[in-house]
Amino acid sequence: MRFNDWNSEPSVQHEVNLTPLIDVALVLVVMLLIATPLAFESSIKVSSSAETAQAAETQDQNELIEIRVFADDRVRINRTTIARADMENVLRPMLEASVRRQVSLSAEKGVTHGAFVGVMDVAKYCGATDIAVVESGRR
Repeated sequence: MRFNDWNSEPSVQHEVNLTPLIDVALVLVVMLLIATPLAFESSIKVSSSAETAQAAETQDQNELIEIRVFADDRVRINRTTIARADMENVLRPMLEASVRRQVSLSAEKGVTHGAFVGVMDVAKYCGATDIAVVESGRR
């Protein structure tokens, strides 16, 4: 409050409270900072086997690279069983020679989620463009 004179009434100043506006703006900035890295995440396109069943009938089987993940840190690429650590060295030349770069991925019972996703990441890193996750038969 400001006094113009000792004898007069105090004059009232009206001010806009900017604190709520600044709070909302800061919350929006923080949300954008958190959400921005999520927009640049690379994604892996995963097709279910039912969606690709029609295309698989007409496709040459040599073009499709089949990967089977085993629980004991081994993988089978087409008909060759190797250690999971050597997967990149075997898979990269096969994908570079392939025209379509399609991979069919399945796992046996007992394979952890982390191991399965790790194999999927290696396949994507080696150049796979389409990865179809095939459900293993129940035994």
